[in-house]
Amino acid sequence: MRRLLSSAGAIAAFLASAGAYAAQPTPWQTRFQPAATDIMAQTEWFEKYTLWFIIPITLLVLFLLAWCILKYRASVNSTPSRISHNTLIEVIWTVGPVVVLLFLAVPSFQLLTAQYTPGEEAKLTVKATGNQWNWDYEYQVEEPLSFNSAMMPDADRAAAGKEDRAIYPRLLAVDNEMVVPVNTMVRVLVTAADVIHAFAMPAFGIKTDAVPGRINEIWFRANKEGLYYGQCSELCGKDHAFMPIAIRVVNDAQYTTWLAAAKTDLDGANKALMAAVDGGGSVTVAGN
Repeated sequence: MRRLLSSAGAIAAFLASAGAYAAQPTPWQTRFQPAATDIMAQTEWFEKYTLWFIIPITLLVLFLLAWCILKYRASVNSTPSRISHNTLIEVIWTVGPVVVLLFLAVPSFQLLTAQYTPGEEAKLTVKATGNQWNWDYEYQVEEPLSFNSAMMPDADRAAAGKEDRAIYPRLLAVDNEMVVPVNTMVRVLVTAADVIHAFAMPAFGIKTDAVPGRINEIWFRANKEGLYYGQCSELCGKDHAFMPIAIRVVNDAQYTTWLAAAKTDLDGANKALMAAVDGGGSVTVAGN
């Protein structure tokens, strides 16, 4: 009970925090994080769509099991039937699953095609390289920008201005976020420098392995400004749990200003961007 009350209190504090909300894991979470891309919105729709098949089929199977157990138990059915075939039943349990699978396959293939077919050419390309246990980001622009992103140590929070745990949560906040403009097609080239990692951002509906010596390509078009969190999703060593991913989505003007300043002073550019986004203490952190 104490743990339940503690979790409830954490949720209440989170929801009440200075107008902030986050696409991040929350206590007792059973659903997806709020969608920030069209692909993730389609994924959420498909998940709800499949439940219209899964739940009735599950209930039907449970009912049939209970019916058979009760009706045909030895105490009430001492002389069991010797019938071994029934044409109607054979047709139903053959055609029924085929029809259900067709209703699932068509939207599934459509979603898969959409995930691998961007609606437009990417306007920004970022190379993400997984290391044990942090990420290197390289912006492939006219004057390339490269920096490392690692989990924010608690001792460095005050100096970085990231003490608000609702906005910069434990084990998810990083020292340098990837910054991208809103409503812009972004291509991410994912690889690794040592072992296999995985680049995953739940709110964007993207996840791909980071494999040494190979480049995998994913893309996203975030339609909401905010700060989004993900994690490495491939067991990669003892600090696998401490390898977060943070992407800050901002408007075009803020992104342009940040990019120009980050090439000479990344820390100063990040603080200036935080000040511009926070607007004096309130920040929109992903998802609503």
